[in-house]
Amino acid sequence: MSVLFTEVGESNPVKKGEAEKLLAEIGCEIAPCDSDDYHVLLAAVHDCAEQLEAMPDYQPMPDRKRYPRENIRLPSESEQEFGTAWAHKFLIRGAAASSSSGSRPPLTGKKVTLKDCIAVADVPQFYGSDAFPAWTPSTDATVVTRVLDAGADVHGTCVCEAFCNSTSSFTSAQGTIENPHRPGYSAGGSTSGGGALVGGGVMDIAIGTDQGGSIRVPSSLCGCVGFKPTHGLVPYTGITSGDFIDDHAGPIAKTVLDAAACLDALAGYDGIDDRSLGAAAHGTYKFYKSLQDFDTTTDRPLAGYKIGLLKEGFGHSISQSEVETLVRSAADKLAELGATVEEVSVPEHLHGSLIWTIQQRIAGAAGVLGTAHGRRGLYLTEFEHARLPWTADNFHKLFPSTKNTVINGMYLSKNFPGLYGKSVNVGRQIRDAYLSKLSGGGGGAGGQFDLIVMPTVPVVAPRHGTRDSPRTCFAPSIGLTSNTAVFNVTGLPALTLPVGFAPAQDDRSVALPVGMQIVGGLWQEDKILKAAYAWESKHDWRQINLTSQAVLKCFDMSLRFGTI
Repeated sequence: MSVLFTEVGESNPVKKGEAEKLLAEIGCEIAPCDSDDYHVLLAAVHDCAEQLEAMPDYQPMPDRKRYPRENIRLPSESEQEFGTAWAHKFLIRGAAASSSSGSRPPLTGKKVTLKDCIAVADVPQFYGSDAFPAWTPSTDATVVTRVLDAGADVHGTCVCEAFCNSTSSFTSAQGTIENPHRPGYSAGGSTSGGGALVGGGVMDIAIGTDQGGSIRVPSSLCGCVGFKPTHGLVPYTGITSGDFIDDHAGPIAKTVLDAAACLDALAGYDGIDDRSLGAAAHGTYKFYKSLQDFDTTTDRPLAGYKIGLLKEGFGHSISQSEVETLVRSAADKLAELGATVEEVSVPEHLHGSLIWTIQQRIAGAAGVLGTAHGRRGLYLTEFEHARLPWTADNFHKLFPSTKNTVINGMYLSKNFPGLYGKSVNVGRQIRDAYLSKLSGGGGGAGGQFDLIVMPTVPVVAPRHGTRDSPRTCFAPSIGLTSNTAVFNVTGLPALTLPVGFAPAQDDRSVALPVGMQIVGGLWQEDKILKAAYAWESKHDWRQINLTSQAVLKCFDMSLRFGTI
């Protein structure tokens, strides 16, 4: 400590009275007799900061020799798809078959795109914004290295919504993403480009992120399999964060098998991200093989499974009756495959969106303002330098959802001390309520149900909104995460499976995909995948269309007799 009590050098920019100015911002002060001491201490910590800033950063170095980046470019107009789904085009070829064994890596031949919040060395990243120039990472996120090691070819980054703060697909500064099944309708967000490219058949897999539904919402709206695994199963290293405890990364895929193979490649602790300390070693997960060994040719492959149909997952204020009808029908098909399906009630589910909102506003504001801290992992310091400090000019360029996050978060932090901590505590209560119904999955889970199902999103894809005002920007996404955000709060694994088409809310002749969400206990990905794979193996969701005349007749009868 004696070193700290040296005289302040002339080169030190800390001036007398600066400690008082800082404290005045929070309505506090120091005794005048202590002013000189705190001036010296503040100057000393400034010296420490300058010494640390002068040191080289410590980031994982990508293997550019093994995985060279080819032809990095902004997509031309002719290369764009589904509006503006591509952020940057390039090619990184995945690992080839082993010359000694001749074995093929599990994702060989698969075409992959990465959400534009996932670091790829030498590839500029927009993060859905134009409030600051695109920044260029010097490292690869863990998920990038792992899909390349598994043999996949990465074809580019796909557009995400502004700061990943929206479940719509018109809020990115890079442009609007169109639903692959009908232009003019949302592709969902914030992994909007990934949902469109996979749902439209251009890519096999998109690696997305999910802080409140950003994998599952676009997957549901675009007709994909989207999997948000247990919190921490997939390392978040090298990915921009929304809230450390809500952050999840995972696959958007064409099929359950592709999702399982990708999850095998991604899962496991990487020695960096402390979110993943509870995960097993990388390379030990065998989800794909488990599905290969799972006999779906029998009449009742799900015999012995007990599945709960969540009462609180239906009947939301924005719920679309046709969506609920299709999901109930999809659950009936699980029963036909041998599962016992019964209604289950978890009243705490309805508090999920409230808890998530508080967490995301407070933690999200800290992230945007550059004050998030407290976890062991890889901090993307280059990104911080690219966008900070905020100025009136670049803050003005932020999309309303991001501005709202900052305003809300600052207000809540100032006026409700301890509220974030309480949201974490109550979030754990909601998790425990679920685990009391689910069998297995840690946390003392001993319930009777293997899985719980509900609509992923209460409606099919809405029309794009407008940017006329902040409220019109928010309107199309209100309520879309009613059934998804709660599982970011709880950390439970949740997969969305496409189960058919329902009519658009504004035009019954337009058919849009519907997703059923399948939720399990902590680390119960295998159970979820088997149920989804059994359903997918027996049914072609593309042939289930509630806008067809025959199904509409059944729907009308259900309305008449009050069964829906």
